[in-house]
Amino acid sequence: MIHSRITGTGGYLPGDPVDNNALIAARGLDSSDEWIAERTGIRARHFAPAGAAASDLALVASQRALESAGCAPNDIDLIVLATSTPDFIFPSTAALLQDKLGITNGAAAFDLQAVCSGFIYALSVADKFIRSGSHKRALVVGAEVFSRILDWRDRGTCVLFGDGAGAIVLEASDTPGIYATALHADGRYRDILAVAGHVCDGQTIGDPFLRMDGQAVFKFAVKVLAEVADEVIRAAGMTADQVDWLVPHQANIRIMQATAKKLRLPVEKCIVTVDRHGNTSAASIPLALDEAVRSGKIGAGDTVLLEGVGGGFTWGAALLKF
Repeated sequence: MIHSRITGTGGYLPGDPVDNNALIAARGLDSSDEWIAERTGIRARHFAPAGAAASDLALVASQRALESAGCAPNDIDLIVLATSTPDFIFPSTAALLQDKLGITNGAAAFDLQAVCSGFIYALSVADKFIRSGSHKRALVVGAEVFSRILDWRDRGTCVLFGDGAGAIVLEASDTPGIYATALHADGRYRDILAVAGHVCDGQTIGDPFLRMDGQAVFKFAVKVLAEVADEVIRAAGMTADQVDWLVPHQANIRIMQATAKKLRLPVEKCIVTVDRHGNTSAASIPLALDEAVRSGKIGAGDTVLLEGVGGGFTWGAALLKF
């Protein structure tokens, strides 16, 4: 039986960190470091410079993941890139990344859009491609420039998000790496987190900025994250106490803590980067995973639970052995 395993990780955060006080001063926000940190756990985030696109951030993260896996670019035969902030309407950001990496072997490349759940969706899709036998080595990427879709007059959302990219190399293996994945969506909740604008006849139709009902998102996220985590743990025939590390989508420290509590996982088992990265949407899980691996927290043989929830509404989880 063919399985898939993560063999390399990489991450990239553009520019210098922008702390809460610097953001407040630069944008003239009616807020404070204490207000933001207490409600979200966020103290800093990174913003891409003018002219830098999602593919540029993805390039650095991918190069680092390839180096970590000991792979050359043309060893990759599949690219799945999760983003809600693509470079263009088309071609896909994945195709642009393929060119920037110098991959010339005809590898399949496509974007996937599931907002903050995007990386979990992309990982699950790549795992199934590999398990089918059609592909052997995938580059799975989450890359976002959310700073381009923020309304800087809305203190309830603009302080939450940042830019970044994370990537993994997923390879075919004789031994299990990805134990189980689960993906879900419910379009009835589309309005509680959305960018409801689009381009028509050269003009923006609708609202081009991110809008969120924070309280509704919080309640929904805590519920479905606990449920989908239980789902993949059961699917793998395991119990929560066998999980060594929880790597959740880095949206809000309170959501993360509430989810860990529902799973009866010690807070110490939860990887937290939201304080320094903010919410980087599809990039947040691979960025947190890469940091935990490079710091030595997550090591070979560890059982890791990844989970995310995002606009759509979408949610999902993956249980894996590193």
